[in-house]
Amino acid sequence: MPKTYRDIYSGLVRLHVLHHASREPIYGLEMMRELRHHGYGLGPGTLYPLLHGMEASGLLRSKMTNGSGRLRRVYTATAAGRRALQEGHEKVRELLREMDED
Repeated sequence: MPKTYRDIYSGLVRLHVLHHASREPIYGLEMMRELRHHGYGLGPGTLYPLLHGMEASGLLRSKMTNGSGRLRRVYTATAAGRRALQEGHEKVRELLREMDED
């Protein structure tokens, strides 16, 4: 992703995170892989501050879990995060409809 597009794509990345965190608990490395699959090449220096910021904003909640003998922080969407995802979904649909009219 070109740096000049970072501001444009940052909202889409957050929607991806909320989408996955509303379906099941997610963790950072898993999210980096998922985002890379969609063409977003975020590293840990970008993703982890984003996750922490979303948690500080009340969109995500985290807890430490022990999976496969390894401690990891997992994130789930809060009620506010699910509402933000729904509103974002509506805004993206509206934008796509408008773009398709052109």
